[in-house]
Amino acid sequence: MIAPIIGVERQRIATDGQGVTTLVAFHGCPLRCRYCLNPQCFDEERKWRTVSPRELVEEVAVDDLYFVATGGGVTFGGGEPLLRSAFIAEFCRIANPAWNISLETSLNVDTRQLKEVMPYVDHYYIDIKDMNPDTYRQYTGKDNSLVLTNLNLLATDIPQEKITIRLPLIPGFNNTTAREASLKTLQSLGFATFDLFNYIKP
Repeated sequence: MIAPIIGVERQRIATDGQGVTTLVAFHGCPLRCRYCLNPQCFDEERKWRTVSPRELVEEVAVDDLYFVATGGGVTFGGGEPLLRSAFIAEFCRIANPAWNISLETSLNVDTRQLKEVMPYVDHYYIDIKDMNPDTYRQYTGKDNSLVLTNLNLLATDIPQEKITIRLPLIPGFNNTTAREASLKTLQSLGFATFDLFNYIKP
């Protein structure tokens, strides 16, 4: 089993995870966001390389001491990491169980892929965009029905302290009133930790 990655960034401090973390960014994403932060995840020529789970464990283990001492570990991002759910699950099975595993995801994937990693993920960072289906489709080019299904699964099965939901203001697509409506809908599902921020239009 191998997966294409667009980068590995070591020794990040308290960024998308506690302690010292390494970000592993996968190639590929189901969305086509208007203000994509990582457009290289779509470019076949921008794939950095492919790795197996064991090769990646051996590579990031150089920071094992930092991970264990600070409560840090590995953050999987992208692109959309859940497109590589089998890879992540295998990585976690053979990695040091003391490593903290975080996931940056849009949740716009088949629920089977989410369930495959749920036994291993310590924290989820979920980029919701906007809960309004029309706004979501206009911004991402995709339907958000899978997102809603997966949100309900996490709300039921995962302690809410393990979930941070990101709600942006997106120039030309939503506003503070719309974001407040999304926030209230998510709070009604039981989510409690939110990251509110502004996208900067390129």
